[in-house]
Amino acid sequence: MILVTGGSGLVGKHLKEVLPDAVYISSRDFDLMDINRVDDMMDFFKPKVVVHLAARVGNLIDNMTYPVEYLEQNVIMASNVLRKCHEYNTDRVIAMLSTCIYPDVVKKYPMVEEDLFNGPPPPTNFSYGIAKRCIATQIDSYVKQYKKKWSYLIPCNLYGEHDKYGEHHSHFVSALIKKIYESDEVLSLWGTGKPLRQFMYATDLARVIKYIIDNDINDNFNVAPDYVYTIKEIAEIGAKACDKKHLKLEFDKNKPDGQFRKDVDSSKLLNILEDFEFTPLGDGIRRVYDKFSQRYNK
Repeated sequence: MILVTGGSGLVGKHLKEVLPDAVYISSRDFDLMDINRVDDMMDFFKPKVVVHLAARVGNLIDNMTYPVEYLEQNVIMASNVLRKCHEYNTDRVIAMLSTCIYPDVVKKYPMVEEDLFNGPPPPTNFSYGIAKRCIATQIDSYVKQYKKKWSYLIPCNLYGEHDKYGEHHSHFVSALIKKIYESDEVLSLWGTGKPLRQFMYATDLARVIKYIIDNDINDNFNVAPDYVYTIKEIAEIGAKACDKKHLKLEFDKNKPDGQFRKDVDSSKLLNILEDFEFTPLGDGIRRVYDKFSQRYNK
């Protein structure tokens, strides 16, 4: 059987739509910070495959405000899960990382998997980036020492209907959609609007995870569409997709931009996927906007 940690999160809920027969665990079921509860979980389910999605996540300000929590919680949860997966002889582990783990600056873009340790992660996400690098190192170490069929994926920024919309925990596109919905004339955003980003609809990542499990693929991959937009362009695409292209964009340059660019090359993955197409950004934003509008009006 397949066990998914972080089952109540953004990726977990989207994965459940394409992989409904798996078991989805949230922090309400088992506290992954407590290794005894992780042991209880593994002893009860005895999964053959574990997809580790559970993580402390949040926006730029939350990362900068709580670096200790982002480092400790992500490392401890993953360490506990991986240790027990080893003890219970779990066949497959697929862990979810983030492009935030890549160096702040590299010589050549887009970045490939081999660039991972070629410099420190960006200062705005430093603790989170280091925590996710620790997870990558743990998995690589289990593979090297114990010959495990374990791996990790490195997705770009995500968005989807099941994201959070709170001030400190929403991802950029979700926060953008909320602002578009609430704005009549002016759309105010942080920073300069110049940083470059890739955004992926969370269902696309779920489809990749399912494909990797179904086809028993065991390798580490970047996961991202090949398009790259500035924050300004993403806001314009979003406003147009939501029938609000009249909105005037204003940028608060006193607020941080974050990492200037962190686009990645997914050709290694796409070479093995058969006719896989990522959801166009405008189409995905419209789907999320429609869902958000229904909930917001209730």
